[in-house]
Amino acid sequence: MESFPTPDLSTNPYETERLLAEYLLFHYGTSDEILPASAPPGMKDALDFAVRTTRHFSTGPVARTLDLGCAVGRSTYELSRHSEETIGIDFSQSFIRAAAALAEGPLPYQRLDEAHLRTSLLARLPAGLPDGKVAFETGDAMHLRPDLSTFDRVHAANLLCRLTEPQLLLDRLPDLVKPGGELVLATPCTWLGEYTPPENWPEGSTLEWLESSLGSHFELLRQSDEPFLIRETARKFQWTASLLSVWRRL
Repeated sequence: MESFPTPDLSTNPYETERLLAEYLLFHYGTSDEILPASAPPGMKDALDFAVRTTRHFSTGPVARTLDLGCAVGRSTYELSRHSEETIGIDFSQSFIRAAAALAEGPLPYQRLDEAHLRTSLLARLPAGLPDGKVAFETGDAMHLRPDLSTFDRVHAANLLCRLTEPQLLLDRLPDLVKPGGELVLATPCTWLGEYTPPENWPEGSTLEWLESSLGSHFELLRQSDEPFLIRETARKFQWTASLLSVWRRL
């Protein structure tokens, strides 16, 4: 298996064991592993976000798919069901190591329950995945390597509002998506200064900013809200609605 450099915890908050465990649970956890017995229906509806966002592409097989901000890789593997080649890219080295390791078998991790209490769990891929060829690599979505070429599908979920200069990615997208290809973006629009300086936030709504930035190269097909749920402890959960938009390259 490919080796990766040691993470630099001082520059990337997503390199901690706690966040790695949270995202493995977010991507691969079962309903019973994530939800308390008292969970209301809305929490259950917010599960499987990493799978649901991939289902907004049109049906049918394609040659190449790119998953930007892939985290621990569930969407990347799901996209491989209908793609001959799928590449997942994330800035976190620990996330990428975990995503790649899952192709070899179940990955153990510790779910935080309370204080020092933890539960040992296994993250595992659904049967039959990966279907097409899958590769993972660390990379900066604002400065992607120039030789990526073009893709039939590009997926970027909950990435834009975690970039210091998100406009750089939007400016690159026309070169990444083939004419007639599809782009799925999802963002919770939680613009925070610790990730994105306020001068780089949209001046109006996030959707208006996307339409202004992408409109000359893409057609907006539809937009909707996709809820997601991240379990932090047995009693604390993040419920968020992500703005999802689907685009076709002109």
